[in-house]
Amino acid sequence: MEDEEAEAVLRAVGRQIKAWREAVGMTQVELGSAIGYGEEMVSSVERGRRVPKPDFLDRTDEVVGAGGKVSAMKADVERARYPKKVRDLANLERDTTELGAYAALHVHGLLQTPEYAHALYAMRRPSYTEEEIERLVAARMARKSLFDRVPFTQITFVQEEATLLRPIGGKLVLRKQLEHLVEMSKLRHVEIQVMPTASEEHAGMMGSIQVLKLRDGKTLAHTEGQLYSRVISDPREAQVMEMRYGMIRTQALTPPASLAFIKEVLKCET
Repeated sequence: MEDEEAEAVLRAVGRQIKAWREAVGMTQVELGSAIGYGEEMVSSVERGRRVPKPDFLDRTDEVVGAGGKVSAMKADVERARYPKKVRDLANLERDTTELGAYAALHVHGLLQTPEYAHALYAMRRPSYTEEEIERLVAARMARKSLFDRVPFTQITFVQEEATLLRPIGGKLVLRKQLEHLVEMSKLRHVEIQVMPTASEEHAGMMGSIQVLKLRDGKTLAHTEGQLYSRVISDPREAQVMEMRYGMIRTQALTPPASLAFIKEVLKCET
């Protein structure tokens, strides 16, 4: 685990599972056999070293007769299994009234399908394990609850043209991703624009940008690089990012023209 908060949650959950197991006189081997997991998994969960899946908690609850007390820990465990930087960003996004994002290298995380996100994480080097990829994809999908939150957050995206053409995960994955973009464009509080490769003027040449306007009136920005993820809270720096994003939007295709462009690309992929 990469942060103290998540470690503390998993250790607490592990202690509870161990206490319930010992209360009914079961060994780790016996509990594992009863719930369909190996002794190593039970041991790792009890020591707070592995993140138990909801199924693990539900089956344990039933076997030890916890009456829902073990199952009730699923919400806390679900939050703890997401990387800290994802939790921090999701917390900021929950407090926004407006969010704008320019994505230069791939489809923005909030717009990704599970298949596209999985393919993207699978390309990472050094390689992630399948369990790590599953964890990261789940965290990314959880952030998408932002679209359903009422009152709605006004959300705008600018996608670099190349991100709509690069077949990450293969042509089938790309086609489903483009179809998803078309569906997202139908939401009244979401606008998607495309930055044409042929555009001579481009204020986003320094890389991807995310600008967040919070309910208390503050403006923050977020940038990511090869090995870092940074939230920009300095008002002067955030203002620069907001200005750049505004310029990017004016240089990109309009939302209707962008939707037509995406549909044209989709037609070529079918």
